[in-house]
Amino acid sequence: MKTSTLTMVAAGLATALSFGVPAQAAETNVAVAANFTEAVKEIADAFAKSTGDTAKLSFGSSGQLYTQITQGAPFQVFLSADDVRPKKAITEGFGVEGTDFTYAIGKLVLWSPDAERVKGEETLKSGGFDKIAIANPTAAPYGAAAVETMKKLGVYDALKAKIVEGNNISQAFQFVDSKNAELGFVALSQIAGREDGSQWLVPQEDYTPIRQDAVLLKTGADNEAAKAFIEFLKGPEARKIIEKYGYAVDGAQ
Repeated sequence: MKTSTLTMVAAGLATALSFGVPAQAAETNVAVAANFTEAVKEIADAFAKSTGDTAKLSFGSSGQLYTQITQGAPFQVFLSADDVRPKKAITEGFGVEGTDFTYAIGKLVLWSPDAERVKGEETLKSGGFDKIAIANPTAAPYGAAAVETMKKLGVYDALKAKIVEGNNISQAFQFVDSKNAELGFVALSQIAGREDGSQWLVPQEDYTPIRQDAVLLKTGADNEAAKAFIEFLKGPEARKIIEKYGYAVDGAQ
């Protein structure tokens, strides 16, 4: 009788342990291009609520982040602001083959906190300002798009001496928002929801489309949270957030 009772208790404990204890939450380190800061914070929150896993976010220019990846930084997912570096990550042995995809298409805006400052491309052609901010065109795709736009409009040489460069698009935005530069080229996502200031949404034909790609890095190949985050980023909840912040998703993925 005692043996039978002990067996039943042991069985009951085993059942409680197997069904009553939740699986331990996993974590992934995600490198994110600065323009996507606010959107990905919201996506990471939604991801945590949906899966219980955590996405730890690190921000910078795409070029800076890629350099860190090649130097052994502990990132498992890379969200770039271009489609070049994720492909490069795969060809150079840092990314997992077949995992790169376009998660958003960025939009470039000329913006000023001054409600009367920006009046379309004529603002650039008139040159009636002392400083215009852009992101570093070598490291940041939005900076490259800004230079491309100015060259397309034939104003780059005239404005070159007035350009102040931020290390990334966040710093370029800060230059303008703090009024250290009267205006600047920023990502539409950075001013989403703001009603102050003046802006000009640069026509898509003036610069190469900013296709922002993500890739699973080899350091995350065996990390379930990293793989889950990639899949969540492709899903409808994330896409809705991405659109809310002014990105296009048509043609993405």
